[in-house]
Amino acid sequence: MDADTKLNEKYSEESFWKKIKKFGKKAGSKVVYVALLLFYCLKDEKVPAWTKTVIIGALAYFISPIDAVPDIMPVAGYTDDLGSLLAALGVVAVYINDDIRDKAKSKLSDWFGSESLIDLKEIDKKLAKDQGTE
Repeated sequence: MDADTKLNEKYSEESFWKKIKKFGKKAGSKVVYVALLLFYCLKDEKVPAWTKTVIIGALAYFISPIDAVPDIMPVAGYTDDLGSLLAALGVVAVYINDDIRDKAKSKLSDWFGSESLIDLKEIDKKLAKDQGTE
C-alpha cells in the first residue's frame, strides 16, 4: 500500500465536515478558515495531484483523533492542527485563488458570523506573502 492510499484512507470529506461541525467553534475561526481554504483547494480540478496529496495529509491530521497535542486541551489543543494546516497552506499557497478564498470566508461567516472575518487578516497576509503578492 503506497503513501497516497494510506492518506486517502485517513481522510474523507464526511469526516472533515463532521470534525468541523463538532469542533469548529472550539478550534476557532483561524483553524477552520485554513482548513476550509485547503478543503476548497482540494476540490479545485485545476490543482495538481501532488498539491492534493499535501492537502490530504494536513486535513487527515486535522480530523485524526490522535494528535501531538490533544484537541481536548483548552487553548493549546488546536495549535498543532493550525501549525500543520499552515505548513500545508504555505506549500500550496500559489493554488489558493480568490474563488477559494471567497468560498472559505462565506462558509466561515455562515458558522461564526461576519465578525469572525476580522480575525483572518493575519492568515491572509501570510497567504499573500507565500504567493509573492504582498
